[in-house]
Amino acid sequence: MASDPQGTRELVLDLVVEKGPVTASVIARILGLTTAAVRRHITTLEESGEIAEHEVTPTEPRGRGRPARHYVATDVAHERLHDSYAEIASRAMSYLAQTAGDEAIDSFAASRSREIERKYAPIVRAAGRDPRARAIALADALTQDGYAASVRDIGGGNFAVQLCQGHCPILSIAEEFPQMCEAETQAIGRLLDVHVQRLATLAGGEHVCTTHIPVAALSKRTRMHRGSTRA
Repeated sequence: MASDPQGTRELVLDLVVEKGPVTASVIARILGLTTAAVRRHITTLEESGEIAEHEVTPTEPRGRGRPARHYVATDVAHERLHDSYAEIASRAMSYLAQTAGDEAIDSFAASRSREIERKYAPIVRAAGRDPRARAIALADALTQDGYAASVRDIGGGNFAVQLCQGHCPILSIAEEFPQMCEAETQAIGRLLDVHVQRLATLAGGEHVCTTHIPVAALSKRTRMHRGSTRA
C-alpha cells in the first residue's frame, strides 16, 4: 500500500466519505497503517479541499490532551464522486417538472420508492428478524450501489441505530427535488417495517444522510412474531 500513495489516499478519502466524522487513528486502524502516515494523506486531502475538519460534540468527559480531530468529506469530494450521467438526469427531471408539473415529479419519486423497496427487500429479509442485522444488511447493499452507507449504534444500539449514507449518487437531483429524499426515506421505513426519521441529508447541506431507526420497536415486533408462530 505504501508503494501507491495515490491509491492509499483514495482509500483514506473513501473512509472519510463512508464513516465521517472520523479520526485519523480510526482510519489508520482500518487500513493497517500508522496514524502519522494517514495524517499525511489527510493533509493532502485538506489542501485539495476534498475533506475538512468537523467539530464533534463530545459524549463523554474529555480527558487531558488535545481532542482528536474528526474529518468529513466536502462538496468537492462528492462532486468528484458523482455519476457522469447525473447532470443529464437532472436536466431530464427539470424538463419533466416544466412540462408535466409537480405531480409528475411526485409520481416519479413514488415509483422510485417502490423500486428501492423491491430491490433491497430480498436482502433485508435474508438477514433474518434481528433488527440491527437487517439495518446492517441494507447498509451493505446500499454501499455496493455507491451510497457509502454504515450503521451507527445509538445508546448502545439496544433502542435505536442510525443509517448513515456518506454519498448520494443522485445528489444533484435531490438538491433540486427533495421528493427523491422523501421517497427514499419511505422505502427504508417499509423495508424495515418501522417508522423511521430522516435527521439530515446531503442535499440539505449536511455532511451525511442520517436516518434514525428505532430498533426497539422492531425487536418488539420480532418477539410478537415469534410468539404467534409458536401459537
